[in-house]
Parts: sequence; C-alpha cells; structure tokens
Amino acid sequence: MSGKFSLLARFITFRRELVTLWQAFLAPETPMRLKALMLLVPLYLLSPLDLIPDFIPIAGWLDDAVVIPMLVSWIVSLLPKAAPVRPSRPTGTNGDRTIDGTWRRL
Repeated sequence: MSGKFSLLARFITFRRELVTLWQAFLAPETPMRLKALMLLVPLYLLSPLDLIPDFIPIAGWLDDAVVIPMLVSWIVSLLPKAAPVRPSRPTGTNGDRTIDGTWRRL
C-alpha cells in the first residue's frame, strides 16, 4: 500500500514541477542557460537516442518514465529561489508593530 501512495505522491510532485518549469520558462528573469536545459526534457522524449531504445517494449518505456522525472527535478532544483516579500513599514493598527502571518501555534 505504501508503494502506491509514494508513487501517487511522486506523480503529484512531478506535475507541480512541470508547472514550475513552464512558469520559469516563460519568466523573463530566468537565466538563458536554465531555459536551454529545460528544452532537454522534450528533446529527450522526441529523440530516437535513448539510454534504452523504445523498441524494446517495457524497458524502453520505463527508461523514459525514470529519466524524465529525474531530469525535471534536477532542473527545478537549479532554479533560483524567489526572495520573500516583507512589508517596508509596519502594518499593525497602532503603527509600531508588524503582524507576522507565518507564525503558527502548535
């Protein structure tokens, strides 16, 4: 049961990473070298040169199912992280305190 759950969680993570890659590809502040790396994902899928050729029925497809998510995760890890946005002045009602919305009570 845990194998299916982790596979489902990995699939959901992969979908989020694909959305992140697409948004980063469209963003003008993303470095060109990372945009070039992002083009490797569809290029690998369309390329006739694979680690294991696709004409080998199961192994060729599993090769793509393993390499593509690894490639996407690697490229997402290379993306620059956005700096957190902080207000420049206090936003409290009395004007001297800032309420931090990230704090949570356990």
